[in-house]
Amino acid sequence: MRPPAPLTEPIGSFIQSWARPACALSLKWVFAVVIATPILSGDARAAEQKGLLETMKRHSIITSTVPANGDQNPYAIVVAPVSAGKIQQGDVLVDNFNDRNNLQGLGTTIVDYNPTTKKLSLFAAIPRNLPQCPGGVGLTTAMTMLKTGWVIVGSLPSRDGTTKTKGQGCLIILDVQGNVSGTLTGPNINGPWGNMAVIDNGTTATLFVSNTGFDVGPPDDEPPVVNKATVLRIELSIPEGKLPTVTKETMIASGFGERADKDVFIIGPTGLALGNDGVLYVSDALGNRIAAIPNAATRADSAGTGREVTKDGLLKRPLAMIMAPNGHLLVTNGLNGQVVEIDPQSGTQIYARWVDANKAQSPPGSGDLFGIAMAPTGDSFYYVEDEVNMLVLAH
Repeated sequence: MRPPAPLTEPIGSFIQSWARPACALSLKWVFAVVIATPILSGDARAAEQKGLLETMKRHSIITSTVPANGDQNPYAIVVAPVSAGKIQQGDVLVDNFNDRNNLQGLGTTIVDYNPTTKKLSLFAAIPRNLPQCPGGVGLTTAMTMLKTGWVIVGSLPSRDGTTKTKGQGCLIILDVQGNVSGTLTGPNINGPWGNMAVIDNGTTATLFVSNTGFDVGPPDDEPPVVNKATVLRIELSIPEGKLPTVTKETMIASGFGERADKDVFIIGPTGLALGNDGVLYVSDALGNRIAAIPNAATRADSAGTGREVTKDGLLKRPLAMIMAPNGHLLVTNGLNGQVVEIDPQSGTQIYARWVDANKAQSPPGSGDLFGIAMAPTGDSFYYVEDEVNMLVLAH
């Protein structure tokens, strides 16, 4: 059963609008009350259902994500699974999609926040005109760090900050020092966009990547929806001390909507999260729904746009998505400052919590949220407020 629509106005304290910083900042911890909107239904038990979001009472602004070159618009968040090279286990890697002029698809940097030292450093500054990557570099939410230390990040580049000049892009492989070691390209990789889901076995790994660049044109007038976005499964071999190589590619989902947008560059399937039952969950932004792709690691064909798990309700253009330790999905909204918790087994939308109630946008927090990642403790999560270039911890 779908839940009723949420309250149209947020309640509780609102977060002050911050000016966009031009350089990395040293910030004190900032605490704010975060208000949850429970889901009520005809069944009284729904009101008693417990979720992870319900346990979180505040959020803390940790650091600016702006490196020395002025890159802006933080997208991907990855918590390091191991210590390797510049990176310590538990560090938070964040990449930037915009350059210092706030042009989309031109960001080239990945920063590294160390929770122990509370310091931000530069992990990688990738050459803007990387010859091996069609169209150059504009880093997206498609990023992961493998147990072997390799960092793989997606690029959906532009020359003018719009899809009018976008390139095909690629996946970039970085070593533990942040140096470019290789790229993954091909006809199945076009605008790798959404946050990756990963199965990492050490000497082998499987990546799940959404691609939103197929036949998307400029953001003029009313850009059409193109139903060509895909989810690609990429299987890697990772010999010790050697570069990961692709052993197999399989398109496991296709036909999702994608569309150019003058404000947010491109809209398409963004969040990918793996369940314990082998189902890959996909946040279909334009469909305003969460879809399920069964047998994601083994299937040999496309499941199309998948089985609908839940739609509308508290979802307001679902973007980045993760699987929480309790088996629920946490999804950021693109059209307000809420994170939504979903039980994927029943399709119940359990909670929506305001994590960004910035009244500078309408609705509050609209367009501010993107990347999300669980903290190692499993009882809190990181997210970014991209309008102020901040990494935040909800706890």
